[in-house]
Amino acid sequence: MKRVALILTMIFFGSFLGEAQNLESFFKQSDAFFKTNVANGKVAYANIKKDTKALEDVLKIAEGIKVSKSDANNYQAFWINAYNLSVIKGIIDHYPTKSPLNHKGFFDGTKHSLGGKKITLNDIEHKLLRAQFKDARFHFVLVCGAIGCPPLINKAYLPSTLDAQLEKQTKLALNGNYFIKVNTKKKRIQGSEILKWYKEDFTMNGTTEIDFINKYRTEKVPAKSKLSYFPYNWNVNKQ
Repeated sequence: MKRVALILTMIFFGSFLGEAQNLESFFKQSDAFFKTNVANGKVAYANIKKDTKALEDVLKIAEGIKVSKSDANNYQAFWINAYNLSVIKGIIDHYPTKSPLNHKGFFDGTKHSLGGKKITLNDIEHKLLRAQFKDARFHFVLVCGAIGCPPLINKAYLPSTLDAQLEKQTKLALNGNYFIKVNTKKKRIQGSEILKWYKEDFTMNGTTEIDFINKYRTEKVPAKSKLSYFPYNWNVNKQ
């Protein structure tokens, strides 16, 4: 019995070590891929199309990774990167293209092999991330392949730096002029339609969208500002 228990223990820890190594490899290769192919928030789709090996290799690793949501930092970092990589893969599959919306089912029909699942992009965003963690900052790091999205960074989201990265991207968006446009004299704010589509995420715990914006802005906007929305730019975020 002791020998059997020892063997089972060795198998368990071997499996655990293998998962950890696969996850580390995924983050490392994701980081290298983004550094090579992303600049100023834009993606080098034409270059990736010429040689898809790096993208295919990192997604192959992602296919077999299993990470529990109880391991929140690893789980969130994995699925954020997996989402962003899969969006790029979806665009590459149709490239050249003007917009992800030109392809039926891009977000809600096409299934990707990730984390031991066959899953759509919408399922990653809405079921695996938003529904599980109730964190509006996801909207500033999940990049849908369009100019209207917050810009894609040229590095991977990592479990050790995830919270700082979420904070940084949220602050950049809400202090820049690509996500909100502020006219303080007229007390008017125009925001990305993301604020409208996911209003429930930005108004949790009885707060308003303006409260959420001011939480991250250096120069606060008047609390009674009128909020409207500018049209979302679905043109592909290519270099």
